[in-house]
Amino acid sequence: MISPRPLGRSGLQAQPIAFGGNVFGWSADERASFALLDAFVEAGFNLIDTADAYSAWVPGNHGGESETIIGRWLKHSSKRDKVLIATKVAKWKERPGLSPENIAAAVEDSLRRLQTDVIDLYQAHEDDESTPLEATLAAFGRLIEQGKVRAIGASNYSAARLRDALGVSQQYHLPRYETLQPEYNLYDRAGYERELAPVVAEHGLGVISYYSLASGFLTGKYRTAADADKSSARGQAVVKQYLNARGLRILATLDDIAAKHSATPTQVSLAWLIAQPGIAAPIASATSVEQLKDLLAAARLSLSAEELAQLDKASAEDAG
Repeated sequence: MISPRPLGRSGLQAQPIAFGGNVFGWSADERASFALLDAFVEAGFNLIDTADAYSAWVPGNHGGESETIIGRWLKHSSKRDKVLIATKVAKWKERPGLSPENIAAAVEDSLRRLQTDVIDLYQAHEDDESTPLEATLAAFGRLIEQGKVRAIGASNYSAARLRDALGVSQQYHLPRYETLQPEYNLYDRAGYERELAPVVAEHGLGVISYYSLASGFLTGKYRTAADADKSSARGQAVVKQYLNARGLRILATLDDIAAKHSATPTQVSLAWLIAQPGIAAPIASATSVEQLKDLLAAARLSLSAEELAQLDKASAEDAG
């Protein structure tokens, strides 16, 4: 197992793959979710990422389902001391934005659903330019002082706003965002690497990337338009976005490297992410224990400098 990685300067350490809790109450029911969480912890991993908004998009759901299932599992399993719980506020229509009032109300709801006294990592799910950064960070600071939150992070912030937030924290002696949750994977690289990575490096943040497998494309599941026809509308959207000359070049390179390691494209994709500077734990989701084991094996896959360079070249936007 790779050594745990720091979540910024928070003092918290995570094993290098986070479980994406968006599937709980959506594509994984409570029984399946419990089995997945048990297997995740038994394999030695500890960071579980969720949000108050998960999974409000499912017909019949309201929101808060993922946190509720995690809370029931925590109570049932007695494994609270073995995991780090990361959740988010701001994006759910029931608790929108980052005003101090909304943060104070939302955290109580999340603590209740999660059946815990403290959230290890509380993240701003998206920016809220209508609320001054100082007010938002002061509200998070009060939660830390009250012992309800251990550290804070940002998701979906632009580089400029992230830099501004870090500056406000320093200027006013407020807690700072210790982690960043951006979209980042072997295909979707430019947005993070050009703008956000320099801020991460300068301030020593821990990155918890989402869409780590490009909505499943980097698993090799979608290789032809016909593959999408067998799938959902989501699968068709994935094919439309990624199934092009560059995407096929990336898949071919993943196949080549995976064969050399007796691994899978999924494992190689995640191993590439884990090897990138600043990455603490890519987020990956699974709906079966078998699928989860495939994901987690990536943490034990060590790619050579030459293999990493191959992947960088194949995924470069200007590659021929």
